[in-house]
Amino acid sequence: MCKVKICGITNLEDALASCEYGADAIGFVFHKKSPRLVEPEKVKEIISKIAPFITAVGVFVDEDTNKINEIVKVAGLHAVQLHGNESPEFCKGIHCKVIKAFRIRGARAMGIGTGEQGIDKEMERYNVSAYLFDTFKEDVAGGTGVTFNWGVVKDLRRVGRIILSGGLNTENVKQAIKIAMPYAVDVSSGVEEIPGKKDLRKLMEFIERAKEII
Repeated sequence: MCKVKICGITNLEDALASCEYGADAIGFVFHKKSPRLVEPEKVKEIISKIAPFITAVGVFVDEDTNKINEIVKVAGLHAVQLHGNESPEFCKGIHCKVIKAFRIRGARAMGIGTGEQGIDKEMERYNVSAYLFDTFKEDVAGGTGVTFNWGVVKDLRRVGRIILSGGLNTENVKQAIKIAMPYAVDVSSGVEEIPGKKDLRKLMEFIERAKEII
């Protein structure tokens, strides 16, 4: 069964609803340019109130290593998701599990060292817990709300755990899972009323539909 991460959590109500409806992980954005930016102290308070087996993930973009590790400690994060140009060496300096994000444009992943080599070769340079794929959009590091060709990443499961992101919503998540067969799906804007506030009906439907695919 596919895992589900609800990202862009900014308040306790949405966090508790995500857990109640069956999410496996919730994400908090620490990128200063994001409308979903949340402070570490607030995240700490939210995490203290959620169920014990829910993974709390922090999202960062080209942040300083020491700053990331400080926020991990203060907030009580279990993993981090890196959406910038972080190198394999950079990832080794993070004091918790790492998810490295890649952006897909056509059949290519955008990021450090990708060049003309295959996506799988770039992934193999990273010793991380999972790889997240989002849609490439100029000057947008993540949370694009735009889909890409999901079939591009299906064969990459042999390299490691694949997390599918980018434009997922209640209408397309089942199809996306059937095509890409990912370890997990990650949604933010697809289940929102406005940036930073979830639509609880969409939230519940998204998780239910994602979990229907075995």
